[in-house]
Amino acid sequence: MRKLFLCWLLLPLIGISQTKTVVSTFRAFPKPEKVAEFEKALLAHAQKFHTGDWKWRAYEVISGPDAGAYHVTEGPNSWAQLDDRKDISKEHTADWNTNVSPLTTTQGSQGFAVYREDLSSVPLTEFSEKMAITHVFPKQGYGDTIAALIKKVKVVWQKSNEPVAVYQASGSGPTQYILVFRYKTGWKERDPAFRKPFMERYKAEYNESGYNDYMAVIQQYVERSWSEMLVFRPDLSSK
Repeated sequence: MRKLFLCWLLLPLIGISQTKTVVSTFRAFPKPEKVAEFEKALLAHAQKFHTGDWKWRAYEVISGPDAGAYHVTEGPNSWAQLDDRKDISKEHTADWNTNVSPLTTTQGSQGFAVYREDLSSVPLTEFSEKMAITHVFPKQGYGDTIAALIKKVKVVWQKSNEPVAVYQASGSGPTQYILVFRYKTGWKERDPAFRKPFMERYKAEYNESGYNDYMAVIQQYVERSWSEMLVFRPDLSSK
C-alpha cells in the first residue's frame, strides 16, 4: 500500500517531465529549377527517417519574405525526449547530404520553439491546412511585457472563436513569439465579413482606452514583427 501511495505522489512529476510542447523547425529553399526533384527527395527522406515521435509536417510558404520556402515541423516532443534521442545515423545524414541538400540554396533556418498553452486559444495539435504566422520580436528585456499583452489578447480570440496557437522561440535567436492563426475553414476567415476586425473585438472587451493601451505597448516594446501565409503539404509529410 505504501508503494502505491508513493506512485500516486510521483504521478504529477511524471506528467510534468513528459509534457510534449517542444517543436523543432527548419526552412529550406529549393533551387528554382529543382523544385520537383526537391519535393520528391524531401518526401522520401521524411518517410524513411522521420516517423513516430520524429514525424514531419511539411508546409509551403506562399507569402512574405520567405515565400517559396518549405517549412518543416518536427514534434511536439519534450526536452527529455530530445535528451534521449539517439545520434542520427550515418545513413540518415548521408541521405540528406546526398539527395536533399544539393537541391537547395544556401539560405535556410533552423530552431526550436515551445508551445505556450497559457497564451493560446487552440490546443497544440489541433492543426489546420491553411494558416498565417505573425512573428513578434519584443525589445530586449520586454519579453514578459509582450507575453502579458498576448494573454489579454487570448481572451478576445477565445470569445470570437479564433484559433491561435502561440509559441515562444527557445535558444534560437532573439526573443520571439510566434502567433499561428489556424484557418479551419480556409482563407475566407481572413475576410472582415467572416469575423469582426480585431480592433472592434478588442474594444468590445477592453473599451477604447484599453485598445489605446494595447497599441501603446506594441509601439513602445515591440522591436519588429512580420507575417506570412502557409499551406500544409500532406503529400510531403511523414505518413
